Amino acid sequence: MKAAAPPVLALDQFPSPAARQPYYVERLETHVQRFPHVNEAHAHAFYLLLYVEQGGGTHTIDLVSYALRPDSLFFLAPGQVHHWELAPGTRGYVVFFDAEFFLFRYPGPRLYEYPFFAPEHPPVLYLSEVDPATGLDAATLGGLLGQLYAEPRRGQPNQAEVVRSYLYLCLELAARAYPASPAAAQPAPRQVRAFGALLNQHYRRKRTVQDYAALLHITPDHLNAVCRRVLNQTASALIHERVVTEARRLLRHSSLSVAQVAYELGFDDASYFTRYFRKYAGLTPEAFRQQP
Repeated sequence: MKAAAPPVLALDQFPSPAARQPYYVERLETHVQRFPHVNEAHAHAFYLLLYVEQGGGTHTIDLVSYALRPDSLFFLAPGQVHHWELAPGTRGYVVFFDAEFFLFRYPGPRLYEYPFFAPEHPPVLYLSEVDPATGLDAATLGGLLGQLYAEPRRGQPNQAEVVRSYLYLCLELAARAYPASPAAAQPAPRQVRAFGALLNQHYRRKRTVQDYAALLHITPDHLNAVCRRVLNQTASALIHERVVTEARRLLRHSSLSVAQVAYELGFDDASYFTRYFRKYAGLTPEAFRQQP
């Protein structure tokens, strides 16, 4: 009998003090106590950071095992299968976030350019091996993650913006310190991440699965199958999600009219854009803009 595929966990399966938010920050030791099933092999539909302050064990990602040791920082992109074995007393932080959450403030290709999320690079950074001149060390990262952890629990305004800023600093410092060491990659996650990179480049003009399958030199059926297997979503759903994410950002953070937003996103007809946005966002652009 064929083994069942590992489950793909969604962000809303991890409730936190920031209820219904597209991010989750928790102490590692608390996280594994609240959600013991995370010790079993599974994938995520979101991005993940894991920082180990003390303790040890092993972390297996896409069948490759890495040492969990003090001051190790792990990075997982959506779709990667992983599980860990933690030694007693292991402590640290876990950070989950949706691409939409990051792109809302930092649009463009940056999220897809980070080397540690790319399939050809190892998904771990050991701070003991980092050049101090980069500005990243255990004290700096621990301080940033400590603030990231505390922010959702403060109940202050602009919470999401502050969380996003701390997250951005963590990722930028890690990118500065990250070595360029290629590693072997499995084809399915690599194809999904290549699709994501192309989607970020072309979502304003290309909105069909056929468009991206042609760029990847695979069939539309194969692209859909890979996306379903890795992310539990169709390629077309991911395309619509990317367009709507950018539409929300422009509606919230610019003074462009709805017609101008439609034009920016490659829609020739503003009324069609309104119908498209309502279909995939659940409300009209005007209603979204009026939300607090």
